[in-house]
Amino acid sequence: MKRNITPTNAERVMRDDDFIVSKTNPKGIITYCNPIFVEFSGYAESELIGTQHNLIRHPDMPRSAFKLVWDTIASGKEVFAYVKNMSKDGGFYWVFAHVTPDFDTNGHIVGYTSVRRCPKRNAVETISSVYQKMLAAEKAAGARDAIAAGTGVLVGVMEEMGMGYEQLIFSL
Repeated sequence: MKRNITPTNAERVMRDDDFIVSKTNPKGIITYCNPIFVEFSGYAESELIGTQHNLIRHPDMPRSAFKLVWDTIASGKEVFAYVKNMSKDGGFYWVFAHVTPDFDTNGHIVGYTSVRRCPKRNAVETISSVYQKMLAAEKAAGARDAIAAGTGVLVGVMEEMGMGYEQLIFSL
């Protein structure tokens, strides 16, 4: 599905008891989405199923953040991340995502499950400024070196704080 969506400043804020749930195949194609995902994304379930999960990727999200998520889950580990998503109407919503690989009986990854909940507002403010720096570094580096540049910013933040990635995310 091709998107020509202009981002807006209209924010949708998750309710404290909301859980956005989706499942994908190993290539990131959506195979399941719950009604809360449909509500916040602004897409009909039929528009989501069979589509790349990056359909809701907001341009304010650095490529290097998604590379970290994909590398982690592809290695068979879970990951937690703050993510800014874009709705069909150009609005946005922040989530605190927990993404886990799904395994078959032989231990092979057959897909991924993502459960997203309402993030803490102060965490969004903190991670938003980190993402802005990562995105600026990506743009300055150019397409070929963007991911390495954005990752370098994140590593610098972790070193400055004396924390690994998970410690940083859970400290927010």
